[in-house]
Amino acid sequence: MKLLVEQSNKDIIDADGLILALKGFSVQSEVTYTKEEIKDIIEKNPQKEIFISINKNIFNKEIEALKQELLYLDNLNIKGIFFYDLAILQLKKELNLKTDLVWNQTHMVNNYKTCNYYFNKGVKYALLSKEITLEEILEIVAKTSIISMVEVLSMPSVAFSKRRLITNYYKDLNKSSSKTLDIEEKIINQKYQLIEDENGTSFFLKSITNGTSIIKNLFDNNVPYIIMREYGINHSLFKEIVDDTKEYIKGNCQNIKYLEKYKKLGQDTNFFFKKTIYKVRKNG
Repeated sequence: MKLLVEQSNKDIIDADGLILALKGFSVQSEVTYTKEEIKDIIEKNPQKEIFISINKNIFNKEIEALKQELLYLDNLNIKGIFFYDLAILQLKKELNLKTDLVWNQTHMVNNYKTCNYYFNKGVKYALLSKEITLEEILEIVAKTSIISMVEVLSMPSVAFSKRRLITNYYKDLNKSSSKTLDIEEKIINQKYQLIEDENGTSFFLKSITNGTSIIKNLFDNNVPYIIMREYGINHSLFKEIVDDTKEYIKGNCQNIKYLEKYKKLGQDTNFFFKKTIYKVRKNG
């Protein structure tokens, strides 16, 4: 099992691999990188697996520029590209790119049959949905040929809109705008954080999903990659977590002290042990 991280600053830390958001073609990342910066990081960190995130909807006017970025990246020693828009899959074929792809369509990566479909289309990896249970994750891993990745630590993204929702909200109230806004869903008392930038508005759960307790189960079931994202976590603490997790994996996930130590991250395990059940609500 390998540990990939997406950081919130450019102080590269010691993980097995890095997820770098490509400037101009990614959303919901605190830091982005130009293709020249990516090349420099690869040259300075030859031992690391480098994945690139291109996770925004691509507009027609952006296609030609994206082609040039992809051709440049294809000449670097990149392990794979996380993609959301199916334009990336099509361009890989058109441009005959050798770089492997990671299916990263958030809520849609939730069953083994669709994973196998994309594998047969030439996609090598899949980042499994954050809305499925541990049981469902292990079923996908057992029944698909695609190489699975599981996000175990993050302040999860739940939605993204191209619209400037915070600006419009404050404008409607005739108040000066902000770039962030905290809201609460009243029925289940779930808090969210909204962040607006030049790309649009991102929605995040305002709590850390702590999946450290499932790492051993993932390890025992041969999950190849786990992912930790720094956003919402103090940088020094995040670095400590990554260092400890690497040692935990290296020791075959037998260290009980690791689990006790990172209970301090909280008990929110998101959907790992909670099934999503849809019920019809009767009128009246």
